[in-house]
Amino acid sequence: MSTPLDLTGVFPAMCTPFDDDERIDFDTLQTDAQRLETAGVDGLVPVGSTGESATLTHDEHVRVVEAVIEAVDDVPVIAGTGSNNTREALELSERAADAGADGLLLISPYYNKPEQRGLVDHFRAIADAVDLPQIVYNVPSRTGRSIEPDTAVTLAEHENIAGYKAASGDLGLIGEITERTAEADFSVLSGDDALTVPMISVGATGTISVAANVEPERTCAMVGAAIDGDYERARGLHHELGPLFRQLFVETNPIPVKEAMAIRGNMPARLRPPLSRLSDEHRGDLETILADLETERTSVADASSESDR
Repeated sequence: MSTPLDLTGVFPAMCTPFDDDERIDFDTLQTDAQRLETAGVDGLVPVGSTGESATLTHDEHVRVVEAVIEAVDDVPVIAGTGSNNTREALELSERAADAGADGLLLISPYYNKPEQRGLVDHFRAIADAVDLPQIVYNVPSRTGRSIEPDTAVTLAEHENIAGYKAASGDLGLIGEITERTAEADFSVLSGDDALTVPMISVGATGTISVAANVEPERTCAMVGAAIDGDYERARGLHHELGPLFRQLFVETNPIPVKEAMAIRGNMPARLRPPLSRLSDEHRGDLETILADLETERTSVADASSESDR
């Protein structure tokens, strides 16, 4: 049985920075991991969809995992190791485990669209072979197939399958899974920033978040408040972040978040083809939203400083 992993809180789905020649910028990657750890996140998730894993070689994939592990001191690193090829996902998972990852995030097979029994066989094959906590990832908009509640409940019986990342937008499905796995050692995590607070209200334990790359402190405050049952504060923070949540998905993820990271000075906006830079029509709106968030942050800090006098 794998070492337990606390899946409560905020786990940014990290971006992968590239230099002018489209090579991975490992210095910037490690600096970004340290920035997020300092901001108070509960773990890091490199080389997922937001990390452009689809355009990384297997060797690059493992080197990113190794670099993030090396950069941080006290947060778990959950490596994205999914594939639509079970053998390939197993190989990536084994290599991530050898690199020292604390857990794995496994997207359901995409394009070939297996039936639910095929999904069970796929995830069980990896869980049987790799002794790490594993999160199955449901994002039917990318894969063309949903991991249904019966399948999730069946998978939750495996000692190495620790959680379910939900990015279907179906709150009914999510509520059913949290209800039916309530007695299991199994966590449901939001994979949709705009639904994180509603998901926690029906039993989710946190989020694997895109927005936390840009606003880690505020995302942590929002999730912490919701977990503590302070829904008035959680709702307020959700509304503050709402425009950012929406803007980060006006084009395919991670195009907008890479642009936001560049605007904030955290990394270049470069993406590997076939992804392209955020269009000009959306960049202005993103700049305005980020500026407004900075203004709100400054106003809160000034108010706090006044009250301490």
